[in-house]
Amino acid sequence: MTSQLERLHAIVRGHVQGVYFRSSTHENGARLGLRGWVRNRPDGTVEVEAEGLRVALDDLVKFLHRGPPGARVSAVEIKWLPHTGLLSEFDVRW
Repeated sequence: MTSQLERLHAIVRGHVQGVYFRSSTHENGARLGLRGWVRNRPDGTVEVEAEGLRVALDDLVKFLHRGPPGARVSAVEIKWLPHTGLLSEFDVRW
């Protein structure tokens, strides 16, 4: 059911740092009305945690598979988890 509240945890692999992946993900997440965060990890991946309506999360996942111009996504690991309601507005973490 697409109107359910859910939580998404994703790891994005490929050429995803230094190409505005975090800021683009932040913009998309906020535009979709999601709550959560995005951050670069030391291993060169980007990590995303987001909560909201499943239909909006599905749109975010579509973005994560392509990324912004300049990104080359090789894989996206997705875990679907229960909604917690504990995440605030969509932030960039450092």
